[in-house]
Amino acid sequence: MRGERYNISDSEGYKTLRKELVNNLTEKGISSSEVLGAIEKVPRHFFVPINTAPEEAYADHALQIGEGQTISQPYTVAYQTQLLDIKEGNKILEIGTGSGYQAAVLYQWPIELYTIELNQTLYQRTRKLFEQLNYSIHTFLGDGSLGLPTYAPFDRILVTAGAPSVPEDLLHQLSPGGKLVIPVGQPKTQKMYRITCNVFQQFDTEIFDLFSFVPLLGKYGWK
Repeated sequence: MRGERYNISDSEGYKTLRKELVNNLTEKGISSSEVLGAIEKVPRHFFVPINTAPEEAYADHALQIGEGQTISQPYTVAYQTQLLDIKEGNKILEIGTGSGYQAAVLYQWPIELYTIELNQTLYQRTRKLFEQLNYSIHTFLGDGSLGLPTYAPFDRILVTAGAPSVPEDLLHQLSPGGKLVIPVGQPKTQKMYRITCNVFQQFDTEIFDLFSFVPLLGKYGWK
């Protein structure tokens, strides 16, 4: 898609909608001031089709972006980001670039960010958008279920699609103390996992709420 597909101008009206969105997310249980601040900073309307109504761009639900993919519900973005527990200077891998919105939220921290997308159309579209926004994000085309072994290890890995199981390759790309946040389950519904690589290079797993993501594709995704 061409760059003019996007509306990358901001306004007080959009900023007001973001404040309302943050209030909504707070009421739903998002408690991290850093995460809420990032959500308020990032204009979500930059990452949706240009004909999307402003109120729809900031509604708390997923939206179609083409290629059978969606931009995630803001609550889901905030929830996953909060689970990541980002620290300054972290090296982070996002699997499933999609619209670029989740990456833009992560980019509000002083981190080194890598993101990988399997769909070539989305990859090209979002890479161009990042360039327009002057985002210094390392963007790759490929099978995200394999991670990015050449650039590993990572302090944080975030998967933005539902996996049938936890890909072993991703676990072994975590640094000591690193965290992997990934939805795992059936094609339609998944539970959110947070897996931490402890100092003994073993993995501690926490299981959280139910969500519904598009399926993870690739070698360790859904066939």
